[in-house]
Amino acid sequence: MVSLDRVGSIGALLAAIAAPCCFPLFAAVGTAAGLSGLGRFEGIILYIFQGFAVLTLAGLALSCRQHRNFGPLIVGTLSCVTLAYHFHRSFSLPALYSGLFGLIGATLWNYLSRRSARMAILKSTITCPRCGHRTKETMPTNACLFFFDCPECNARLKPLGGDCCVFCSYGSVPCPPIQTGESCCA
Repeated sequence: MVSLDRVGSIGALLAAIAAPCCFPLFAAVGTAAGLSGLGRFEGIILYIFQGFAVLTLAGLALSCRQHRNFGPLIVGTLSCVTLAYHFHRSFSLPALYSGLFGLIGATLWNYLSRRSARMAILKSTITCPRCGHRTKETMPTNACLFFFDCPECNARLKPLGGDCCVFCSYGSVPCPPIQTGESCCA
């Protein structure tokens, strides 16, 4: 299944590309690049831009729902409200730019916080249920550990029913795929 978590990033990128269509900076750069023909479609491009802003907000909402980080969603919502108000009620170029940069900032905040949250903890302490011996182990990131031999009582630990590996059953921290929300190898 494809994760929709990147919709916010893609929407902000496309909004950043499409946003200047109505701004003077794009007019100068676009004319120099031979894109002056887009001026006829300014009314349509304004609605497309607003669609990209809503797409960005939808991506931030999906990400908030998954990661429970409300900050980017709040900033994105305020930015979208700012954009919508200043497009339809009182046109203000500084307010439009602040709304655009707010969306880009919310997307970057979302991306960076999601990236730091996906770092898996690789150290775990396995506790033997028979003798209580604790062993600190480094978990593999590309495979699950299906058996573990206790060095104290020589008991062979196997995953419990419903768990994918010995770290999920006996460790202080579950295996890296479970931590990051990915499917495990079981």
